[in-house]
Amino acid sequence: MTPFTRTSSDARLNPNVSVDCVIFGFDGERLKVLLIDRGQSVSDSDEEKVYALPGNLIREDEDLDKAAERVLFELTGLEDIFLEQFGSFGDPNRLTKEHDLEWLKSIRAEPDARVITVAYYSLIRADQYEIHASSFARDAVWHDIDALPPLGFDHAEIIESALRELKFKSKYQPLGFELLPEKFTLGQLQKLYEAILSTELDKRNFRRKILKMSFLVPLKEKQIGVPHKPARYYTFDKEKYQSYKSTDFYFTL
Repeated sequence: MTPFTRTSSDARLNPNVSVDCVIFGFDGERLKVLLIDRGQSVSDSDEEKVYALPGNLIREDEDLDKAAERVLFELTGLEDIFLEQFGSFGDPNRLTKEHDLEWLKSIRAEPDARVITVAYYSLIRADQYEIHASSFARDAVWHDIDALPPLGFDHAEIIESALRELKFKSKYQPLGFELLPEKFTLGQLQKLYEAILSTELDKRNFRRKILKMSFLVPLKEKQIGVPHKPARYYTFDKEKYQSYKSTDFYFTL
């Protein structure tokens, strides 16, 4: 359930269909999600702001994928990011919170209209992108996935659904090429999977499994200036990594 501003292009917007984008970010340690500040608080105090996923209504002349790309760029400045559609949300009771309705009344011509949203998700390396909030987004900030602020509408449910999809995919497809430095240690790779799966993995089992993958290339170089035994660096064979068959890859926890 997302708004549109009253501009001259309003006639081109479909009042009943929106897109929402769940952008997960990895900072080397933790999994985060990108949220926008819609300029509203739960109470009269500004201490508990209401956040939301980057989302908006689609235009009548664009398909869903193009709408998701446009909306994400308009609200956060992010572009050239692969977005994968993972579900739709159309519960007739999506709009139940009083502060949500109040917010919609201030910016929408039909605040009570039922909106069905099609959701997309992506996983990016957070420090590789600059965020520039605009349109009705007062700000766009990263939040730890396990410490989310108050969210509008059913966005908590959408995030949880996207996280389930990401966890499922991570067990069948190798992740990391876009999320790790060009050269990395097995410890860094393990942290990535632990952040996604929200669980601690057995170090020995993880390494035995991952080292069987032909796309992982050991380098002669090791860490320097660390207070522990230097770890070997690895890199990805891009061609093998991108063509790796999901049937050859599975993490058992």
